[in-house]
Amino acid sequence: MTEPLLVDRTDAVVTLTLNRPTAMNALDVALKEALRDTLAELETDRTCRAVVLAGAGGSFSAGQDLREHVKTLESTDGKPLDTVRAHYNPIAARLANLPKPVVAAVRGMAAGAGASLAFLADIRIGGPSTSFLMAFAKVGLAADTGASWTLPRLVGHAKAVELLMLAEPVRAEAACQLGLLNRLVADDEEVLPAAQELAARLAAGPTVAYGAIKRQLSIADAGTLADALAAEAQAQSICGATDDHRSATMAFVNKQKPVFEGH
Repeated sequence: MTEPLLVDRTDAVVTLTLNRPTAMNALDVALKEALRDTLAELETDRTCRAVVLAGAGGSFSAGQDLREHVKTLESTDGKPLDTVRAHYNPIAARLANLPKPVVAAVRGMAAGAGASLAFLADIRIGGPSTSFLMAFAKVGLAADTGASWTLPRLVGHAKAVELLMLAEPVRAEAACQLGLLNRLVADDEEVLPAAQELAARLAAGPTVAYGAIKRQLSIADAGTLADALAAEAQAQSICGATDDHRSATMAFVNKQKPVFEGH
């Protein structure tokens, strides 16, 4: 049986590939559970210092597997969207709070929850065929997988309302202009290598500091100046006690290139 999620390790970079290419990497229960549980393992895996999230074949992810969902709707349990609490919410929380950089290689279509997954990454790289579609309203649903939180932060409240309510596709260049993509490469074949190259660069950096930066921004986005200042004080207390900070400071003073170990 084909694994729904491929896990590839190259040095300190772990690439997670949604592996249902014949279904445009639609998210069925097996894939959601594999992604949720693997992310939980990576949270405390010190050998992993950066993560790449990608899709097999020509698509990133079409979102929820609606063929499987139809069967759930036809069941008699009366709770067809339990998957939000059981799968999508834990996945979103783990991606957003992962204490290491996440780079999304968004090749082809990213729709619905698939787009939401990409928005949870710290950096998104796309190619000419990349497009985003907030497809939830097309099937009578509101946003999930963190999109109500990430989308306004990426594009602003007014644009988020438009993207979610009108459910119109956003092509690659427009996505880059809006901030849905950080970088746009010239060829679709370059998307994954570019993402992995960037992840390797991040993995060689001060990953404790990167994790602290993620926490700071999350708190500052939703909080007051006082909240942000408190988060900064806590982050600097943690980062200031690391070997990375000490060695990098000495390297700077001695005009040497710092080497970061992630502790």
